[in-house]
Amino acid sequence: MSSSDMKIITVIGSGLIGRSWAMVFASGGYSVKIYDNQPGQSAKAIVELKKELQELEEAQMLRGELTAAQQVALISSYDDLTQALEGAFFVQECVFEQLEVKQNIFQDIERLVGKDVILSSSTSCLVPSNVFSKVQNRSRCLVSHPVNPPYYVKLVELVPHPETAATVMDTTHTLMTKVGQAPVRLRKEIDGFSLNRVQAAIIAESWRQVQDGIISVKDIDLVMSEGLGMRYAFIGPMETMHLNAPEGLEDYMKRYGPGIQRVLTSFGPVPDFCGEGSKGIINEMCELIPSDQQHLSASKDRRDQLLMGLAKLKKDHRPSEDLN
Repeated sequence: MSSSDMKIITVIGSGLIGRSWAMVFASGGYSVKIYDNQPGQSAKAIVELKKELQELEEAQMLRGELTAAQQVALISSYDDLTQALEGAFFVQECVFEQLEVKQNIFQDIERLVGKDVILSSSTSCLVPSNVFSKVQNRSRCLVSHPVNPPYYVKLVELVPHPETAATVMDTTHTLMTKVGQAPVRLRKEIDGFSLNRVQAAIIAESWRQVQDGIISVKDIDLVMSEGLGMRYAFIGPMETMHLNAPEGLEDYMKRYGPGIQRVLTSFGPVPDFCGEGSKGIINEMCELIPSDQQHLSASKDRRDQLLMGLAKLKKDHRPSEDLN
């Protein structure tokens, strides 16, 4: 497939993640065709996108080189799957997180596209070998898992099916980089991928510490936001260790490895997040931010504003790769 053919991307599903992908792809200058099987939903999504892109432009946080109007003009809506897929070189699926629904939509898509079209799923918890089990040509399939909200949090996990071709991973990595995302490659599929496994470890230990009366909900969040998170917003755990000993990572592990192993062996069992013991934690959280829509929406808006500011800061202070 020549570069001149690689201009149209189809997004399947017009919910939050589908709309976010459409914005990201349009920011990179791609024509985006949004499909939703609920009549009129994809057209409604474009109305919402237009408003959102205009607000981003006013806040000087619009991504890409094009104006908001130019980006909106690149996005079109479809209720018919055949029309939505016509001309696309890449398909990004964003439907409900239900295995059978995803399997069936990819089965339908495969019948309607050429053999070189890349089929990508946004799933956050279903492994590619299950998602694509009804697809005949699985070499062009992969998961491209975004982080919510994708417009501000740029990581995308690229997870191959056991049969995924290396060229498909390469093309997707190039695409994601071109539209301003930060793709990472998993070398093979694993339950939870990478991000959710690391996140699960943090959630479990945070939950245990609150449940065991060691720390409050408010303070465990501060441990991350004012402690670990300050480092990890720019450098990861491996680089952090490498920089925290006079002679790098090997030196760090000689000094601190035994202590880390001792602490890890003291970790308790996986918590019961829905049992009786969880009620106190949930109540404590709800005292800080009540769980009604008004309070939650206000806190989500604040989160997005903060992420927007952090994304701008990271863009302005990209780490130098010229020291190697």
